[in-house]
Amino acid sequence: MSNSQYETYETYGPYETYGPVYADDPACAVPVAYEDTYRPAYEVPPLPGLPRQGVPDDSAAPPATGARTTRAEARAEARAAARTGSHRRSTRRRKGRYVERPGDGSMRRLLPQALVVAFLAGGTTAFVAKDKAIELNVDGKARTLHTFADDVTELLAEEGVEVGAHDVIAPGPGTEITSGDEVAVHYGRPVRLTLDGQRSEVWTTAHTVAGALRQLGVRQEGAYVSTSRSRHIGREGLALDVRTERTVTIMADGRARTVRTNAATVREAVEEAGITLRGQDTTSVPQGSFPRDGQTVTVLRITGGKEVREEQIPFQVRRTDDPTLFRGTEVVEEAGRPGLRRITYSLRTVNGVKQKPRRIRSEVVREPRPQVVKVGTKPRPTSVRGADHLDWQGLAACESGGRPDAVDSSGTYGGLYQFDTRTWQALGGKGRPQDAPAAEQTYRAKKLYVRRGASPWPHCGGRLRG
Repeated sequence: MSNSQYETYETYGPYETYGPVYADDPACAVPVAYEDTYRPAYEVPPLPGLPRQGVPDDSAAPPATGARTTRAEARAEARAAARTGSHRRSTRRRKGRYVERPGDGSMRRLLPQALVVAFLAGGTTAFVAKDKAIELNVDGKARTLHTFADDVTELLAEEGVEVGAHDVIAPGPGTEITSGDEVAVHYGRPVRLTLDGQRSEVWTTAHTVAGALRQLGVRQEGAYVSTSRSRHIGREGLALDVRTERTVTIMADGRARTVRTNAATVREAVEEAGITLRGQDTTSVPQGSFPRDGQTVTVLRITGGKEVREEQIPFQVRRTDDPTLFRGTEVVEEAGRPGLRRITYSLRTVNGVKQKPRRIRSEVVREPRPQVVKVGTKPRPTSVRGADHLDWQGLAACESGGRPDAVDSSGTYGGLYQFDTRTWQALGGKGRPQDAPAAEQTYRAKKLYVRRGASPWPHCGGRLRG
């Protein structure tokens, strides 16, 4: 037996050599058949439970007793033998009978085994070259793994790492990887951010509030943050209210005060400036509005009160036809009366300047009463016999200056010819003479002349005859 450390393979069967071969016993002079131990590499004994290449399972022979080949080596040899056929062709050419020469027994057994070991060493080297040691960091959790993936996309798919539109991969998907590379996956987190009063939804890969603010470029110095800056941000995200520090100028009582503030409202900024609003005091912008950087706010000092005023409500005039009155004659049957309205006004003085009164309330104290007027529809007579030839225009000029609505200082006489009401109505007139048309007044004056002559006009009656 050879002392080789490699496994001895079973032979194809006994056969006779071309030359004399003697048994190990020198005393034995009878030629014996030599048992060839050579076996091609593609017939390497399989692992237990696995069939040999090209040989049925039930024909597999157990390895020789005392073999030192390990299971891992046998598996590697079988894998390498299955990948290539070149070794098979070379081993087939080496099949045949060998003539043992004196002293060549061990060499003949070692030669095929050495060829198999060389072949397996080359295959194993190629197999190991495809394996890569990669450091994979998924959202801050790092681990080192071995992979046969060619690029980042294959690696993540192989490891079952799912990424979304807001997640960050470094290096990017599709990038080739080599042994020793680092691949990092940073998951995106939604942040419902209210920044200086403006609401929006943003995404960040930072794990803390402070990191997210840095990543979003938010100035943190002097800023108000609604939660702790060290708070962890989970995959579900969070709501965040941030107010950065701003410069606001407050004008009040003739002075300007500039403050640095992260206040949420103008009222808070005014209070931080040490200004107190009293009574009706207000500001030039809504007190609940968000103060902007560089904004100027004016404080309005307001004093004032209320004032009640009364005003008349005009009455309506209702006219009705009256066939007893001459056409063109209107008689007030019922005098109208105006109503009364009470109005309340707000009076204000802003920073010492009076403002226009503002109407704040109105109520009707008395309803107006309409005026009823009768309108004549009777045809007017054209003349009065015995009086048409007189100078009535001259009489009117003397009595009233020719004005139909004239009234004397005592209020007793009125119209062109200065009738008293009693005489006017006795002549068929309605209402007051000064309210009647000039033509009707002349007609009534003619009727009076026929009855009494010029005596009703003692001072001006002489004008009738020129």
